[in-house]
Amino acid sequence: MNIVVLAAGEGKRMGAEGIPKVLVPVRGKPIIGYLLDAIEKSGVDPKPTLVVGVYADMVQNTFGGRCRYVLQTERLGTGHAVKTARTLLEPIAKDVMSLYGDHVLLSPETIRRLADIHEQEGNTLTLATATLSSFADWPSGFYDFGRIIRDAHGNLEKIVEKKDATEAERELKELNPGYYCFKASWLWPALEKLKPANAQGEYYLTDLLQQAVEEKAKIGSISIDPKEALGINTREQLALVESLL
Repeated sequence: MNIVVLAAGEGKRMGAEGIPKVLVPVRGKPIIGYLLDAIEKSGVDPKPTLVVGVYADMVQNTFGGRCRYVLQTERLGTGHAVKTARTLLEPIAKDVMSLYGDHVLLSPETIRRLADIHEQEGNTLTLATATLSSFADWPSGFYDFGRIIRDAHGNLEKIVEKKDATEAERELKELNPGYYCFKASWLWPALEKLKPANAQGEYYLTDLLQQAVEEKAKIGSISIDPKEALGINTREQLALVESLL
């Protein structure tokens, strides 16, 4: 199992000029430092791969030989980001886990459980989901998350991004934190089939679920504590995560 961490974002929305988002400090430690510690404690991958962007040198100088690095020269969405790591990982990875560098509260136990369920069940795709009771109070930040769509039998069907969701879909409270495991031999050709048919014109990793469903591939999921799904995109989200820490 090789872990790919998407870490190419800039810190502009958080008022951090001149540094990547993943190096913005949270209680004196870079945002991504929390995730890298959790990965290390999980024992899943001793040397995760970071997909880095314009501040690649800064990230690489901070973490050195602790990680592998691939450069995403164009930011064309999450699917494109993982695809960037293909050349590096295709020769070595049997399975690939994809995580986000700005998710500070993800635990080593959840990373381990996601990997274990994926391998034990022999799934093509395994994902984590988080279910809220409401969007009131601190979970209000989750309103922008993609929604999990299931069929009448409770089987995973697709993920709809909030920007592309109908009003009814936006009321759904099972959410997509963006934590996935893929069988590598399925992942690489599947990424080539992605199309930017969405409001952002980007290649979404989330579209791989629908592709797996259409191909009748084996799909699994785990449920996680919503707090582990929190990412940091704004100063408000940074303050919330700091309070939860």
